[in-house]
Amino acid sequence: MAGAVPGPAATSRRSRSGRFRRWRRTRPFWGAFLVILGGAEILASVRAPLPVILHIGLQGMAGYLVPLLLLTCGVLLLVTPAQRAFYAIVSIILALASWLTSNLGGFLIGMLLALVGGCLALAWTPRRHLPAETALPTVTTDTVVPSGAEPSSDAERAR
Repeated sequence: MAGAVPGPAATSRRSRSGRFRRWRRTRPFWGAFLVILGGAEILASVRAPLPVILHIGLQGMAGYLVPLLLLTCGVLLLVTPAQRAFYAIVSIILALASWLTSNLGGFLIGMLLALVGGCLALAWTPRRHLPAETALPTVTTDTVVPSGAEPSSDAERAR
């Protein structure tokens, strides 16, 4: 069936994936995803039933607060990409703080995920598309003769 026309289910699936792709490209998606993943991993390591690790007082509360703030920063990176620099810097600082407050940063895995995600979000820049009428001029290979100068070859004189 080489000439088969795709059905409505295939076209709606393509349009949904196209809309998601366009949405994803307008924000620091992968950086936010890694920050959320790192925050979730750190929160899971704090909640892990390890009898050796104690959570007492303010440090115990910080162990829950830092990963929750990391999750919030990841969601805010997705929702408000214009403020990405602030949320990325906050998520990098929180990821480093998780080393002290949350079981060595979620046993190092969550901290590294959040650090890489924060760096990706900080480095992300939105694409700038030029409208068709303001497109950059094309470069030609014609030789340019300064005004008042004589062309040196016969081909240039013929122009």
